[in-house]
Amino acid sequence: MDAFENRVRMTQQGRPNRILLVTGMSGAGKSTALDTLEDLGWEVVDNLPFSLLGRLLATPNPTGAPDNRPLAIGVDTRTRGFDAASIVDRIKAQQAVENISTLFLDCSGSELERRYSETRRRHPLAPDRPASDGVARERELLAPLRRWADQVIDTSALTSNDLKAELRDRFSRDKGTEPTLSVMSFGFARGLPRNADIVLDMRFLRNPHWVPTLKPQTGLDPDVAAFIQGDPAYETAAQQIETLLKTLMPRYQAEGKSYVTIAFGCTGGRHRSVHIADRVSKFLKSQGFSPIVHHRDLGLRSDDLIESLDTANADQIEVQESQ
Repeated sequence: MDAFENRVRMTQQGRPNRILLVTGMSGAGKSTALDTLEDLGWEVVDNLPFSLLGRLLATPNPTGAPDNRPLAIGVDTRTRGFDAASIVDRIKAQQAVENISTLFLDCSGSELERRYSETRRRHPLAPDRPASDGVARERELLAPLRRWADQVIDTSALTSNDLKAELRDRFSRDKGTEPTLSVMSFGFARGLPRNADIVLDMRFLRNPHWVPTLKPQTGLDPDVAAFIQGDPAYETAAQQIETLLKTLMPRYQAEGKSYVTIAFGCTGGRHRSVHIADRVSKFLKSQGFSPIVHHRDLGLRSDDLIESLDTANADQIEVQESQ
């Protein structure tokens, strides 16, 4: 090996095996994301002008040892010389020689305004104006990066712990090649989950909410499960869903998809969706998968007003109860 080849080999050994640009809306969770990645063993640099990336990569490890840890770089509208279109161009050029990708943390405007109001902080782009002005301006400035991003996480409905769990699932260095699989339940009346890949509607099943003895229970209780299983459409539908997912999961893995979220919805998110999510997660475990199960609305109280959206189901159950 000549001197030039040796220098190339040593340079490659000292470069990160992956570079992740972390950006997004102010207040959407960038600091939480960078802290979590650092806990996972990533090297983290925040607010580095992207034009200085080459100089950073050329800087040797202070210990002198090769360091191939993945590198996360935080960039937002507060970074000196920020220009989203220019950053996208630099990423395109850098991808020819580096394994570089982009994570964009998004959030709804109303939720960002609520967060700024609760923390009594001023938006960095609107220090003397309402936070809504800053949010609108920032969304406009970040639009090129939002369109270019390889991965987007919408944190509107996520707690800090939820975001940390999502990041650990996606970016843990100890993960295998199998996609991280999440199975969740939710109530349509309280909004669709923003990060779901597959959404299945369970509102065709009869609703235990309208049975007084079952209303305070949940889909994890045996009596509620038995009631749902008594629906004539239940078993056929459940088996077809399981067959579909058994077919899809190996395909997702073959395509290199790093995470898959399957969301089951019903009206309130406490009975039918919870039961089906629980059943399907057990089925997937029996097939060798390791799903993470999350019941988004399980802890919320039963609400007749919300469930009245399912009036056809309620009328059907009243007829069955009277027979």
